[in-house]
Amino acid sequence: MSISMRWKERQHKFSLDDKNKADLTGLVFDIQRFAVHDGGGIRTLVFLKGCPLRCKWCQNPESMGIRPEIMRIPHHCISCVKCASLCPEQAIEYREDVVFIDREKCNLCGECVEKCYAGSMTIVGRYLTVDEVMEEVERDRPFYNTSQGGVTFSGGEPTMQSAFLIQALQEAKKHGLHTAIESCCMCTPGIFHEVLKHTDLVLTDIKHMDSEKHKELTGMPNNQILENISLAARMRKKMRIRIPLIPGCNDSAENIEATAMFVQSLGESVEGLDILPYHRLGEPKWEQLDRKYLLSGIRPPEREHVLALKELVSTYCENVSIGG
Repeated sequence: MSISMRWKERQHKFSLDDKNKADLTGLVFDIQRFAVHDGGGIRTLVFLKGCPLRCKWCQNPESMGIRPEIMRIPHHCISCVKCASLCPEQAIEYREDVVFIDREKCNLCGECVEKCYAGSMTIVGRYLTVDEVMEEVERDRPFYNTSQGGVTFSGGEPTMQSAFLIQALQEAKKHGLHTAIESCCMCTPGIFHEVLKHTDLVLTDIKHMDSEKHKELTGMPNNQILENISLAARMRKKMRIRIPLIPGCNDSAENIEATAMFVQSLGESVEGLDILPYHRLGEPKWEQLDRKYLLSGIRPPEREHVLALKELVSTYCENVSIGG
């Protein structure tokens, strides 16, 4: 069976909010095992596709869309032109030693992926059932038991596939697993409340405290995000707050202090706060998706600046760390 047939076979089962389908599938773009920075202990990370935000610095731009898509790694290409000659939709052209994909024409048949000798082409996103996801997760059960680990659902934004996420969380709890979500908290309070009922730990970013600036940086205001974070605190859910530190965007002392004061107001639900200095490791992915990276040229923050902000945050919050 071709790649196209395999993913199209399941596409009709995919739903963002249908809670009644017994054969509900979710669109997963990656499953990472032996993760140690996303919820405590050794964990399996399940990455769900789709996100309502468009953060300019996103390290996983392949997570944004809610459908599978082609990624192409240019430096793997050996210029065999096989992809262009095989494409039934004539969506691929080879001009001046460069491959161009017309993504409007592309129907994700997978011919280019299957016949790419160099592995330059790949389809990001596969439809899996909850049982299939749990089969992957359960493979590492011995590591969860010895390290107090579990499963973390990430994205993208996992609540965009709310029905699948809730069903997967429920199944994980039935298996006796610790559950965590990595979420931007941008969803309706009703959905978030239902998700939280089956979640042990929430990992979330606060990208900017000023709603207009937040909208400028991510495409959306932050009102609903802050409301949902407060909801999690009222439900006494354990949280770990993260500040992605982006030079020139949100790294002013005023914004960081405002963030720390908000986190302080959440009370004992917050287990700790992580400052995550900007890095450029995700930048090549934008090119692989034929998208423009808007923060090109921005350098990671100076260590002295990061340490000064950590000291500032520490006056309001306990367990402050600098992540990588």
